[in-house]
Amino acid sequence: MGNAAEPFLFLQRSSVFDQLKCFAVEKWAQANAAAKAEGKEVLPEFKSLFAAAEKGDWPAVRNVWRELQKYAPPCENGGPRDWRMHGIQSTAIQEIYGAFENIMGGEDGYAIAFGRDIIESIPQGSIYFGGTDPGRFVITALCKSHVNGDPFFALTQNALAARGYLRYLRGMFGSRIYVPTNEDSARAFSQYLEDAQRRQKENKLRPGEEVKVEDGKMHVSGQVAVMAINGLLSELIFDKNPDREFYIEESFPLDWMYPRLSPHGLIMKINRQPLPGLSDEMVECDREYWMRYIQPMIGDWLKYDTSVGEIAGFVEKTQVKRDLSGFRGDPSFVRNDQPQRLFSKLRSSIGGVYSWRANDAKAPIEKERMLKEADLAFRQAFALCPRSLEAVFRYTTQLASQERFDDAILVVETARKLDQENVMFSSLLQQLNLSRERQHIAALGAGKNAI
Repeated sequence: MGNAAEPFLFLQRSSVFDQLKCFAVEKWAQANAAAKAEGKEVLPEFKSLFAAAEKGDWPAVRNVWRELQKYAPPCENGGPRDWRMHGIQSTAIQEIYGAFENIMGGEDGYAIAFGRDIIESIPQGSIYFGGTDPGRFVITALCKSHVNGDPFFALTQNALAARGYLRYLRGMFGSRIYVPTNEDSARAFSQYLEDAQRRQKENKLRPGEEVKVEDGKMHVSGQVAVMAINGLLSELIFDKNPDREFYIEESFPLDWMYPRLSPHGLIMKINRQPLPGLSDEMVECDREYWMRYIQPMIGDWLKYDTSVGEIAGFVEKTQVKRDLSGFRGDPSFVRNDQPQRLFSKLRSSIGGVYSWRANDAKAPIEKERMLKEADLAFRQAFALCPRSLEAVFRYTTQLASQERFDDAILVVETARKLDQENVMFSSLLQQLNLSRERQHIAALGAGKNAI
């Protein structure tokens, strides 16, 4: 894919280069003001990173960031030990680095297109929850002004449990939208602890939820616990800002949102009231949008009736054998892991909404309608990035629920060809083979009983 200087030179010739430099200036002003208000000196490394960002020198930004990581070995809860890596100024610097990494660190214009398409789709004055790193950092950098909430207020659902991040948000947005206070944060943590303690006694803890008692006190850790607290705080923001529209680029499914979610281009809208269902118009608009959107990436061959076997054959040819003869998509897309994972994640998230609707449906015809849309979305997500754990797990979960074990096994076997050392794929394949064997045994038993 060429040498490392190519994306740097490409962006130097684009308007994005100037926009990144302006973003860095805005964030540096925010960091300086925060340091002055706190009576603290700005770290020399922060100054060096800003100076590199102001010049648009991505290699220098990256080198300074690597040096900064020496101050930030992770604690047990995932945060840095050094006090200098906490606070508003460090979060502002993180925004600068994240923007450069996700925009200038790529080898194509997909991150830029992603950011601009999302920004254009969100109404002025809305509140947007970013989920993935591109969903947070690319959007904040490409907005007209992140600090001023122009054209909308952009934050990440992933960091709401961190009080330093809430303080950062209050400093920017606190006079215009409701941002949780320290008291709100403490209540959310207590609420989660009480719920986790109750579920622990009932043996109903979620997979990956780590709860233990030490010296009479309850401690929680892990992504599941943190995202549960983030979920409570994101719901509070939603409830306390009733006059704002809300949109989300999902990182981790949050249960309270599902009844309210509807597809909105690349992302989803969080509707003010729970939806009784997704209308035919909503579904058709989403389907047509994504078929049109992914055509330049992988071609226009993936339809409603495209089988899992045909998708596996496409992956085998283009990704495993690297044979692009007859391929009508973008060769740079199928050779670049970053945009594959990004757009696959977006499509998987929307597929998750359809799947939730199917599971919640009371009428068989509605269940079938939602399963059909989920299946298409999951097949598209898998074709976009066949090595994606999320795409594979979400799709195989649905296939297994329908007892389509042959298709589910083919999906995992195809993914393993691209990531043979992945133990999660191996474990999933073992489980699916066992389920298929049980299905065959049950079918044989039913046949004998019928005789």
